[in-house]
Amino acid sequence: MELPGVGSLKEKRRILKSLMARLRNSFNISIAEVGDNDVLRTATLGAAVVANSSSFADQVIAKVVDRIESEPELILADYQTELY
Repeated sequence: MELPGVGSLKEKRRILKSLMARLRNSFNISIAEVGDNDVLRTATLGAAVVANSSSFADQVIAKVVDRIESEPELILADYQTELY
């Protein structure tokens, strides 16, 4: 994802920490910054959902993606999903 208005790594981490906390609380997922840690206006997040139904997991991930896309400070450039 891209964070075009970010001016410092401290600001980037504040935005991401807030976003990840809201997503954890809303959807009961595990989420972390997994790449681009020191790149100012780019972030890579990884999220995991544990469920007994793949359709439920897909629904949760779709809602997470929708929530991220609705964030005014962020641009979701790409995402991937994998089921195990």
